[in-house]
Amino acid sequence: MQAYNFIEGEILLLNKPYDWTSFDVIGKIRNYIKKSLDVKKIKVGHAGTLDPLASGLLIVCTGKYTKKIDEFQAQEKEYTATFTIGATTPSHDMEKPADQFFDYSYVTNEMIYETAQKFTGVIDQIPPVFSAVKIEGKRAYDYARNDQEVVIQAKKITISEIEVVKIDLPDIYLRIVCSKGTYIRALARDFGDSLKCGAYLSELCRTRIGNFYLKDAMEIDELKLAIDFQLNKEIL
Repeated sequence: MQAYNFIEGEILLLNKPYDWTSFDVIGKIRNYIKKSLDVKKIKVGHAGTLDPLASGLLIVCTGKYTKKIDEFQAQEKEYTATFTIGATTPSHDMEKPADQFFDYSYVTNEMIYETAQKFTGVIDQIPPVFSAVKIEGKRAYDYARNDQEVVIQAKKITISEIEVVKIDLPDIYLRIVCSKGTYIRALARDFGDSLKCGAYLSELCRTRIGNFYLKDAMEIDELKLAIDFQLNKEIL
């Protein structure tokens, strides 16, 4: 079993649980390490936020490796996603309930494949209103939660690949490879707009960041067990 030196620095690959924020993960890990090692402070950070309703790969760095966070954040990402057409939500995912519904009976497989190709390459994307984008010193979601209208500028992103894996309407299953700063929720919104029937993100999992893969990640409980095993072994 791997030996960890969290104070000096570690790069941890974790599978973020559904309904946890990325900061929940950081907080849990930081507190557990501090308690286990009986230290008052330790540097812990993550390389790329995942929304609470998303799961998948989260790179967590400790110690000196927190200096590599920006480098990891800049790397290409890969996701599996499910877009549900025929409805929209204010958050473009399942955080908010559907508020508008549309007919999608005319949508064909060919239309879906053509739409996927339309969003491949360098595109302009407007981040969701319910996002952490800063506008005049405040997060966009602060405006949205107070029902304040706000204008968010489009940003250039790169979507290298969109593979339509399966179509089972109203659900479309996709594999997406994209650059830093891409909002898959916003892509679902724009995908639905292009089909003229609305869409929202109903499931999301991050499977890769650069050369780091979800298949190599551990669950949070596994990390705790590994820490406990190492400490007990050292005591013995």
